[in-house]
Amino acid sequence: MSGDRVAVIWRSCLLPGSETFIRNQADALSTWRPVYLGAVRVASPLSRDSDVVLCPATPRGRREWLRLRLTGGSPRLRRLLARLRPGLVHAHFGGDGWLVSRTAEQLGIPLVVTLHGLDVTRQAAAPGPRGARHRRNLRSMFSRAALVLAVSGAIRDRAVALGADPAKIRVHHTGVPVPPEPAAGPKRWDVVFVGRFVEKKGVEDLVEALGMLSELRPRALLVGTGPLHERVRVRAAQLGVDATFPGALPPPEVMRHIAEARLLAAPSRTASDGDTEGLPTTILEAFSLGVPVVATYHSGIPEAVTHESNGMLCAEGDRPALAANLRRLLTDAPLRDHLGKAARHRAETDFDLHQQTRRLESLYDSLLPSP
Repeated sequence: MSGDRVAVIWRSCLLPGSETFIRNQADALSTWRPVYLGAVRVASPLSRDSDVVLCPATPRGRREWLRLRLTGGSPRLRRLLARLRPGLVHAHFGGDGWLVSRTAEQLGIPLVVTLHGLDVTRQAAAPGPRGARHRRNLRSMFSRAALVLAVSGAIRDRAVALGADPAKIRVHHTGVPVPPEPAAGPKRWDVVFVGRFVEKKGVEDLVEALGMLSELRPRALLVGTGPLHERVRVRAAQLGVDATFPGALPPPEVMRHIAEARLLAAPSRTASDGDTEGLPTTILEAFSLGVPVVATYHSGIPEAVTHESNGMLCAEGDRPALAANLRRLLTDAPLRDHLGKAARHRAETDFDLHQQTRRLESLYDSLLPSP
Protein backbone atom coordinates (compact mmCIF):
# COMPACT_ATOMS: atom_id res chain seq x y z
CA MET A 1 0.00 0.00 0.00
CA SER A 2 1.46 3.35 -1.00
CA GLY A 3 2.24 6.06 1.53
CA ASP A 4 -0.82 8.06 0.53
CA ARG A 5 -2.98 5.23 1.90
CA VAL A 6 -1.18 5.10 5.26
CA ALA A 7 -2.89 6.73 8.23
CA VAL A 8 -0.69 7.49 11.21
CA ILE A 9 -2.86 7.05 14.32
CA TRP A 10 -1.43 9.43 16.92
CA ARG A 11 -2.08 9.09 20.66
CA SER A 12 0.63 10.58 22.82
CA CYS A 13 0.23 7.92 25.54
CA LEU A 14 -0.10 4.69 23.57
CA LEU A 15 -2.43 3.18 24.69
CA PRO A 16 -4.53 3.17 27.90
CA GLY A 17 -6.60 0.03 28.43
CA SER A 18 -9.83 2.06 28.47
CA GLU A 19 -9.34 3.31 24.89
CA THR A 20 -10.39 0.22 22.96
CA PHE A 21 -12.39 2.51 20.66
CA ILE A 22 -9.14 3.86 19.16
CA ARG A 23 -7.76 0.38 18.42
CA ASN A 24 -11.08 -0.94 17.16
CA GLN A 25 -11.57 1.92 14.74
CA ALA A 26 -8.09 1.87 13.22
CA ASP A 27 -7.94 -1.94 13.10
CA ALA A 28 -11.19 -1.87 11.09
CA LEU A 29 -9.67 0.25 8.32
CA SER A 30 -9.76 -1.69 5.05
CA THR A 31 -8.60 0.73 2.31
CA TRP A 32 -6.09 2.54 4.52
CA ARG A 33 -3.27 1.00 6.58
CA PRO A 34 -2.91 2.23 10.16
CA VAL A 35 0.48 2.89 11.73
CA TYR A 36 0.19 3.53 15.47
CA LEU A 37 2.48 6.28 16.72
CA GLY A 38 2.79 7.59 20.26
CA ALA A 39 5.13 9.71 22.33
CA VAL A 40 5.37 7.22 25.20
CA ARG A 41 4.33 3.60 25.67
CA VAL A 42 1.66 2.77 28.24
CA ALA A 43 1.79 -0.65 29.87
CA SER A 44 -1.71 -1.97 29.20
CA PRO A 45 -3.47 -4.90 27.50
CA LEU A 46 -3.79 -2.67 24.41
CA SER A 47 -0.04 -2.13 24.02
CA ARG A 48 1.57 -3.80 20.99
CA ASP A 49 5.17 -4.47 20.03
CA SER A 50 4.42 -3.00 16.59
CA ASP A 51 3.53 0.41 18.06
CA VAL A 52 6.00 3.12 17.09
CA VAL A 53 7.13 5.08 20.16
CA LEU A 54 8.77 8.46 19.81
CA CYS A 55 10.27 8.91 23.29
CA PRO A 56 11.86 5.81 24.83
CA ALA A 57 12.05 5.46 28.61
CA THR A 58 15.54 7.00 28.79
CA PRO A 59 16.75 10.40 30.03
CA ARG A 60 17.01 11.60 26.44
CA GLY A 61 13.54 10.25 25.64
CA ARG A 62 12.05 11.96 28.68
CA ARG A 63 13.63 15.27 27.65
CA GLU A 64 12.15 14.88 24.17
CA TRP A 65 8.69 14.20 25.64
CA LEU A 66 8.95 17.28 27.86
CA ARG A 67 10.03 19.41 24.87
CA LEU A 68 7.06 18.20 22.83
CA ARG A 69 4.58 18.99 25.61
CA LEU A 70 6.04 22.45 26.21
CA THR A 71 6.54 23.58 22.62
CA GLY A 72 4.33 21.40 20.42
CA GLY A 73 7.38 20.50 18.38
CA SER A 74 9.97 17.73 18.22
CA PRO A 75 12.79 17.22 15.70
CA ARG A 76 12.48 13.48 16.23
CA LEU A 77 8.74 13.57 15.45
CA ARG A 78 9.42 15.60 12.32
CA ARG A 79 12.07 13.14 11.08
CA LEU A 80 9.82 10.15 11.80
CA LEU A 81 6.76 11.57 10.04
CA ALA A 82 8.90 12.73 7.10
CA ARG A 83 10.19 9.17 6.75
CA LEU A 84 6.71 7.60 7.02
CA ARG A 85 5.17 10.28 4.75
CA PRO A 86 1.62 9.10 5.43
CA GLY A 87 -1.49 10.24 3.60
CA LEU A 88 -2.71 11.77 6.85
CA VAL A 89 -2.31 11.84 10.61
CA HIS A 90 -5.35 11.02 12.75
CA ALA A 91 -4.95 12.26 16.32
CA HIS A 92 -7.30 11.39 19.16
CA PHE A 93 -8.25 14.08 21.71
CA GLY A 94 -7.75 17.79 21.18
CA GLY A 95 -4.58 18.15 23.26
CA ASP A 96 -2.88 15.34 21.37
CA GLY A 97 -3.99 16.96 18.13
CA TRP A 98 -2.13 20.13 19.13
CA LEU A 99 1.02 18.14 19.95
CA VAL A 100 1.29 16.87 16.37
CA SER A 101 -0.40 19.74 14.50
CA ARG A 102 2.61 21.96 13.90
CA THR A 103 4.76 19.12 12.58
CA ALA A 104 1.97 17.88 10.29
CA GLU A 105 1.48 21.40 8.94
CA GLN A 106 5.21 21.86 8.31
CA LEU A 107 5.33 18.60 6.36
CA GLY A 108 2.09 19.27 4.45
CA ILE A 109 0.38 16.21 5.90
CA PRO A 110 -3.40 16.58 6.45
CA LEU A 111 -4.40 16.32 10.11
CA VAL A 112 -7.62 14.74 11.36
CA VAL A 113 -8.47 15.18 15.05
CA THR A 114 -11.22 13.35 16.94
CA LEU A 115 -12.66 15.15 19.98
CA HIS A 116 -13.95 12.75 22.62
CA GLY A 117 -15.32 14.96 25.41
CA LEU A 118 -13.00 15.98 28.23
CA ASP A 119 -10.75 17.78 25.73
CA VAL A 120 -13.41 20.44 25.09
CA THR A 121 -15.15 20.28 28.48
CA ARG A 122 -13.12 19.74 31.66
CA GLN A 123 -9.71 20.59 30.21
CA ALA A 124 -11.04 23.65 28.38
CA ALA A 125 -12.90 24.83 31.50
CA ALA A 126 -9.89 24.52 33.82
CA PRO A 127 -9.25 27.74 35.76
CA GLY A 128 -6.16 29.89 35.54
CA PRO A 129 -3.17 29.57 33.20
CA ARG A 130 -3.67 25.86 32.64
CA GLY A 131 -7.13 26.30 31.13
CA ALA A 132 -6.04 29.37 29.15
CA ARG A 133 -3.12 27.44 27.66
CA HIS A 134 -5.35 24.50 26.72
CA ARG A 135 -7.87 26.80 25.01
CA ARG A 136 -5.07 28.55 23.12
CA ASN A 137 -3.65 25.20 22.01
CA LEU A 138 -7.10 24.08 20.86
CA ARG A 139 -7.49 27.20 18.72
CA SER A 140 -4.08 26.54 17.12
CA MET A 141 -5.02 22.92 16.45
CA PHE A 142 -8.41 23.90 14.99
CA SER A 143 -6.74 26.28 12.53
CA ARG A 144 -4.17 23.69 11.42
CA ALA A 145 -6.41 20.61 11.20
CA ALA A 146 -7.90 19.66 7.85
CA LEU A 147 -10.84 17.90 9.53
CA VAL A 148 -12.17 17.81 13.10
CA LEU A 149 -14.42 14.92 14.14
CA ALA A 150 -16.69 15.12 17.18
CA VAL A 151 -18.13 11.97 18.74
CA SER A 152 -21.47 13.71 19.34
CA GLY A 153 -23.40 16.81 18.40
CA ALA A 154 -22.95 18.21 21.88
CA ILE A 155 -19.17 17.93 21.58
CA ARG A 156 -19.29 19.53 18.12
CA ASP A 157 -21.20 22.50 19.53
CA ARG A 158 -18.68 22.86 22.36
CA ALA A 159 -15.81 22.80 19.86
CA VAL A 160 -17.43 25.51 17.72
CA ALA A 161 -17.87 27.66 20.83
CA LEU A 162 -14.14 27.24 21.49
CA GLY A 163 -13.18 28.40 18.01
CA ALA A 164 -13.50 25.44 15.63
CA ASP A 165 -14.56 26.32 12.09
CA PRO A 166 -18.05 24.80 11.62
CA ALA A 167 -17.17 24.11 7.96
CA LYS A 168 -14.43 21.64 8.88
CA ILE A 169 -16.06 19.83 11.82
CA ARG A 170 -18.19 16.70 11.45
CA VAL A 171 -20.05 14.51 13.92
CA HIS A 172 -18.72 10.98 13.51
CA HIS A 173 -19.78 8.14 15.80
CA THR A 174 -16.89 5.72 16.18
CA GLY A 175 -19.12 2.63 16.31
CA VAL A 176 -18.61 -0.72 17.99
CA PRO A 177 -18.27 -4.30 16.74
CA VAL A 178 -21.77 -5.74 16.30
CA PRO A 179 -21.84 -9.52 16.87
CA PRO A 180 -23.83 -11.66 14.42
CA GLU A 181 -26.54 -12.34 17.00
CA PRO A 182 -27.80 -10.46 20.07
CA ALA A 183 -27.06 -11.81 23.53
CA ALA A 184 -28.86 -15.01 24.46
CA GLY A 185 -28.92 -17.23 27.50
CA PRO A 186 -29.69 -16.75 31.20
CA LYS A 187 -29.30 -13.40 32.90
CA ARG A 188 -26.86 -13.41 35.78
CA TRP A 189 -27.16 -9.71 36.64
CA ASP A 190 -30.09 -7.32 36.87
CA VAL A 191 -28.03 -4.16 36.42
CA VAL A 192 -24.51 -3.72 35.05
CA PHE A 193 -22.48 -0.51 35.20
CA VAL A 194 -19.17 -0.19 33.32
CA GLY A 195 -16.91 2.83 33.66
CA ARG A 196 -14.39 4.72 35.70
CA PHE A 197 -15.54 5.55 39.22
CA VAL A 198 -15.51 9.30 38.66
CA GLU A 199 -18.18 11.96 39.11
CA LYS A 200 -19.24 12.29 35.46
CA LYS A 201 -20.15 8.59 35.24
CA GLY A 202 -22.91 9.05 37.85
CA VAL A 203 -21.97 5.88 39.73
CA GLU A 204 -22.91 7.47 43.07
CA ASP A 205 -26.34 8.34 41.67
CA LEU A 206 -26.71 4.72 40.58
CA VAL A 207 -25.93 3.28 44.01
CA GLU A 208 -28.39 5.65 45.69
CA ALA A 209 -31.08 4.70 43.14
CA LEU A 210 -30.42 1.00 43.69
CA GLY A 211 -30.85 1.63 47.40
CA MET A 212 -34.42 2.80 46.65
CA LEU A 213 -35.25 -0.62 45.14
CA SER A 214 -34.93 -2.62 48.33
CA GLU A 215 -38.14 -4.55 47.60
CA LEU A 216 -36.60 -5.83 44.35
CA ARG A 217 -33.05 -6.30 45.69
CA PRO A 218 -31.52 -6.21 42.20
CA ARG A 219 -28.19 -7.92 41.61
CA ALA A 220 -25.79 -5.26 40.41
CA LEU A 221 -22.31 -5.57 38.90
CA LEU A 222 -20.25 -2.38 38.95
CA VAL A 223 -17.21 -2.81 36.71
CA GLY A 224 -14.31 -0.38 36.89
CA THR A 225 -12.07 1.48 39.25
CA GLY A 226 -11.22 5.06 40.07
CA PRO A 227 -11.05 7.64 42.86
CA LEU A 228 -14.66 7.07 44.01
CA HIS A 229 -14.39 3.27 44.13
CA GLU A 230 -14.00 2.81 47.88
CA ARG A 231 -16.61 5.43 48.75
CA VAL A 232 -19.16 3.83 46.41
CA ARG A 233 -18.43 0.35 47.74
CA VAL A 234 -18.92 1.48 51.36
CA ARG A 235 -22.14 3.33 50.48
CA ALA A 236 -23.54 0.28 48.67
CA ALA A 237 -22.94 -1.80 51.81
CA GLN A 238 -24.62 0.86 54.00
CA LEU A 239 -27.70 0.80 51.76
CA GLY A 240 -27.83 -3.00 51.62
CA VAL A 241 -27.37 -3.01 47.84
CA ASP A 242 -26.51 -6.43 46.40
CA ALA A 243 -23.50 -5.13 44.47
CA THR A 244 -20.39 -6.89 43.17
CA PHE A 245 -17.22 -4.87 42.47
CA PRO A 246 -14.80 -6.84 40.25
CA GLY A 247 -12.58 -3.85 39.43
CA ALA A 248 -11.36 -3.23 35.89
CA LEU A 249 -11.82 -6.15 33.49
CA PRO A 250 -10.56 -6.99 29.98
CA PRO A 251 -12.95 -5.99 27.16
CA PRO A 252 -14.11 -9.59 26.36
CA GLU A 253 -15.13 -10.10 30.00
CA VAL A 254 -16.94 -6.77 30.05
CA MET A 255 -18.94 -7.76 26.98
CA ARG A 256 -19.79 -11.13 28.52
CA HIS A 257 -21.11 -9.47 31.67
CA ILE A 258 -23.19 -6.94 29.68
CA ALA A 259 -24.67 -9.86 27.73
CA GLU A 260 -25.59 -11.52 31.05
CA ALA A 261 -27.44 -8.41 32.28
CA ARG A 262 -31.06 -7.39 32.04
CA LEU A 263 -29.97 -3.79 31.50
CA LEU A 264 -26.97 -1.48 31.44
CA ALA A 265 -27.01 1.63 33.63
CA ALA A 266 -25.16 4.69 32.32
CA PRO A 267 -26.39 7.61 34.50
CA SER A 268 -23.79 10.15 33.31
CA ARG A 269 -23.77 13.73 34.57
CA THR A 270 -21.73 16.90 34.15
CA ALA A 271 -19.05 16.87 36.84
CA SER A 272 -18.42 19.83 39.13
CA ASP A 273 -15.22 20.60 37.18
CA GLY A 274 -17.14 20.63 33.87
CA ASP A 275 -16.05 17.15 32.75
CA THR A 276 -18.58 15.79 30.25
CA GLU A 277 -19.07 12.61 28.26
CA GLY A 278 -19.05 12.46 24.49
CA LEU A 279 -21.14 9.36 23.81
CA PRO A 280 -20.16 6.48 26.13
CA THR A 281 -18.96 3.44 24.18
CA THR A 282 -20.52 1.10 26.74
CA ILE A 283 -23.99 2.26 25.67
CA LEU A 284 -23.26 1.30 22.06
CA GLU A 285 -21.79 -2.03 23.19
CA ALA A 286 -24.96 -2.80 25.15
CA PHE A 287 -27.04 -1.88 22.09
CA SER A 288 -24.98 -4.27 19.95
CA LEU A 289 -25.91 -7.09 22.32
CA GLY A 290 -29.59 -6.17 22.42
CA VAL A 291 -29.38 -5.01 26.04
CA PRO A 292 -31.49 -1.93 26.87
CA VAL A 293 -29.95 1.06 28.60
CA VAL A 294 -31.08 3.24 31.49
CA ALA A 295 -29.26 6.56 31.14
CA THR A 296 -29.62 10.35 31.35
CA TYR A 297 -30.21 13.36 29.14
CA HIS A 298 -26.50 14.12 29.07
CA SER A 299 -24.28 15.32 26.22
CA GLY A 300 -24.44 12.88 23.27
CA ILE A 301 -26.41 10.12 25.04
CA PRO A 302 -29.81 11.18 23.59
CA GLU A 303 -28.26 10.85 20.11
CA ALA A 304 -28.28 7.08 20.71
CA VAL A 305 -30.84 6.44 23.47
CA THR A 306 -34.42 7.46 22.77
CA HIS A 307 -36.67 7.40 25.83
CA GLU A 308 -39.11 4.47 25.82
CA SER A 309 -37.93 3.49 22.32
CA ASN A 310 -34.61 1.70 22.90
CA GLY A 311 -33.93 2.66 26.51
CA MET A 312 -34.97 4.92 29.36
CA LEU A 313 -33.75 8.44 30.13
CA CYS A 314 -34.07 10.88 33.00
CA ALA A 315 -32.48 14.16 34.02
CA GLU A 316 -28.88 14.15 35.25
CA GLY A 317 -28.62 13.55 38.98
CA ASP A 318 -32.35 12.79 39.44
CA ARG A 319 -31.99 9.74 41.66
CA PRO A 320 -35.71 9.06 42.24
CA ALA A 321 -36.36 9.20 38.46
CA LEU A 322 -33.37 6.93 37.85
CA ALA A 323 -34.74 4.48 40.42
CA ALA A 324 -38.18 4.62 38.78
CA ASN A 325 -36.71 3.82 35.35
CA LEU A 326 -34.69 0.94 36.78
CA ARG A 327 -37.77 -0.41 38.57
CA ARG A 328 -39.91 -0.17 35.45
CA LEU A 329 -37.48 -2.08 33.26
CA LEU A 330 -36.68 -4.70 35.89
CA THR A 331 -40.36 -5.46 36.48
CA ASP A 332 -41.62 -5.32 32.88
CA ALA A 333 -40.05 -8.15 30.85
CA PRO A 334 -42.06 -7.42 27.63
CA LEU A 335 -40.93 -3.77 27.68
CA ARG A 336 -37.35 -4.85 28.34
CA ASP A 337 -37.49 -7.24 25.39
CA HIS A 338 -39.00 -4.57 23.11
CA LEU A 339 -36.39 -1.96 24.03
CA GLY A 340 -33.56 -4.49 23.69
CA LYS A 341 -34.62 -5.42 20.15
CA ALA A 342 -34.89 -1.74 19.19
CA ALA A 343 -31.44 -1.09 20.69
CA ARG A 344 -29.94 -3.90 18.64
CA HIS A 345 -31.56 -2.53 15.45
CA ARG A 346 -30.15 0.94 16.20
CA ALA A 347 -26.66 -0.52 16.64
CA GLU A 348 -26.92 -2.35 13.32
CA THR A 349 -28.08 0.71 11.38
CA ASP A 350 -26.15 3.60 12.97
CA PHE A 351 -23.32 2.35 15.16
CA ASP A 352 -21.80 -0.67 13.43
CA LEU A 353 -18.02 -0.30 13.58
CA HIS A 354 -17.40 -1.47 10.02
CA GLN A 355 -20.07 0.79 8.50
CA GLN A 356 -18.80 3.75 10.50
CA THR A 357 -15.21 3.04 9.52
CA ARG A 358 -16.18 2.93 5.84
CA ARG A 359 -17.64 6.40 6.36
CA LEU A 360 -14.43 7.47 8.07
CA GLU A 361 -12.37 6.22 5.12
CA SER A 362 -14.55 8.29 2.78
CA LEU A 363 -13.64 11.32 4.88
CA TYR A 364 -9.97 10.32 4.70
CA ASP A 365 -10.26 9.99 0.91
CA SER A 366 -11.65 13.51 0.65
CA LEU A 367 -8.38 14.87 2.07
CA LEU A 368 -6.18 13.29 -0.60
CA PRO A 369 -5.15 15.48 -3.55
CA SER A 370 -7.23 14.88 -6.66
CA PRO A 371 -5.53 12.54 -9.16
